[in-house]
Amino acid sequence: MSETAVWAVLLGVLGAILGSFVAALVTRWPEGRSVMAGRSACDHCGRTLRAVDLVPLLSALVLRGRCRGCGATISPVHWRIELAGVAIGVAAGIVAPGPVGVAGAVFGWLLLALASLDLVAFWLPDRLTLLLAGTGMLSGAVGIGPQLLARAIGGIAGIGTLWLVAFGYRHLRGRDGMGGGDPKLFGAIGLWLGWQMLPAVLLIASMIGLGVVLAAHLKGRSMAADTALPFGALLALAAYPAWLFMIGLTP
Repeated sequence: MSETAVWAVLLGVLGAILGSFVAALVTRWPEGRSVMAGRSACDHCGRTLRAVDLVPLLSALVLRGRCRGCGATISPVHWRIELAGVAIGVAAGIVAPGPVGVAGAVFGWLLLALASLDLVAFWLPDRLTLLLAGTGMLSGAVGIGPQLLARAIGGIAGIGTLWLVAFGYRHLRGRDGMGGGDPKLFGAIGLWLGWQMLPAVLLIASMIGLGVVLAAHLKGRSMAADTALPFGALLALAAYPAWLFMIGLTP
């Protein structure tokens, strides 16, 4: 097996495990439940889940997405996030086998957690955003990806750009059009990608958002001017492919 394949498999397996943790985070944290304390249990019957019930992806496949005890349907959020975690790890291992790929996978998994929370609860926790920002600067300090100056400019530009957009919208329309977490997330993304990639990330995220609105319109669902969209999730969805592209072009 080639080195690339080994790294892709290793990061894919790790992605499944971390994806399972992210899924638990997404389902518990917005409700104020502890992620670390207590054993996993069925949300319907309260049955404590055994290790065989918690194998990422495989358990959902074998049990067909249902609780072994009561037969109730388990939220597909779990296997979807686990699958996304696998995809992030495999992509990082293929594009950059080795320590650079590990760093990129960490970037992707943190984005996955933030995007999932934004989709489920319209919430971008400062603690996760700060962790994303800190790991971005750390990766730069050890020589992975853009230089520290480009990252620092990216962090300032990311926060400043979306803060100005939110400020202008609020004063023109008289209401908030963007959550306070979006500028912070864009700044943290800038600390990973550097300032040069930010226009592309913002453009792609906006295009995805327009696509979502168009798809909803075609399906007959009304989208008012004040309908909320999880823009943080769109930024995350655009940022990880941008990292893969950037690293893939790096000699």
